[in-house]
Amino acid sequence: MPPRLTIPLLKTQASVFARADSSHDEPTLYGITDGKAVGTYLERKFQDYLHAKYTYIEGSSAKGIDFPELDVDMKVTSIRQPQSSCHPTGRDSERR
Repeated sequence: MPPRLTIPLLKTQASVFARADSSHDEPTLYGITDGKAVGTYLERKFQDYLHAKYTYIEGSSAKGIDFPELDVDMKVTSIRQPQSSCHPTGRDSERR
């Protein structure tokens, strides 16, 4: 059985996933300008990545949180148009 997902593991895996996913083309996203669609696609891809390595309860948009056991909600945003609720230094995102 895979290990339980923890906040430190989630942070580490988010970094690993982001580096790996940013290093290749994603043809399924070519021409997509809908930020919500891109966010949903990447959130699903990250959840699939995590489920292959860890055990955890996945949240949903209906529940309003992606990782209810960890009290963590995931946000995908563009470097060109960052989430207005995110502090530029990332300090705010550490709390969430």
